[in-house]
Amino acid sequence: MAAPERTERDITGLLNMAGHVLSNRLSAALADVGLTPRMQCVLVHALEEERTQIQLAALADLDKTTMVSTVDELERRGLAERRPSATDRRARIIAVTEKGRLAAEEGQRIVDRVHASALGGLPGESRAAFVEALGALAGVTRDPGPQPIRRARGR
Repeated sequence: MAAPERTERDITGLLNMAGHVLSNRLSAALADVGLTPRMQCVLVHALEEERTQIQLAALADLDKTTMVSTVDELERRGLAERRPSATDRRARIIAVTEKGRLAAEEGQRIVDRVHASALGGLPGESRAAFVEALGALAGVTRDPGPQPIRRARGR
């Protein structure tokens, strides 16, 4: 019995492999400065404007448990702290400390470097088209901003 003939290239497999390689590079590069991609993502979104932990979790696509442990680690390292909101006494926001702002800036330089290096393997004229095509495949019309690395469940 023969396997069915493939009529299209397995882009799912290719995207998964490319994503895995890039995620590993990014994790290793950020680890050199004591950050994880999740921490970097939360720091950058928290610096954009005053946001609650729930708002940050939604932006970063993190579940509640992961978000709590990420913020706990940011607090432990002195990079962020939970504070009462200036606009809603019942809400607590995640405020980035000066040390956290400096870490996020360094982290962003690393993220940009890793992404530029990945795109560097493509001819210059193809880079923008490639990024636009990835956006179209992902169904996004603009850069969604920093996103954490998501691990497959059960690993």
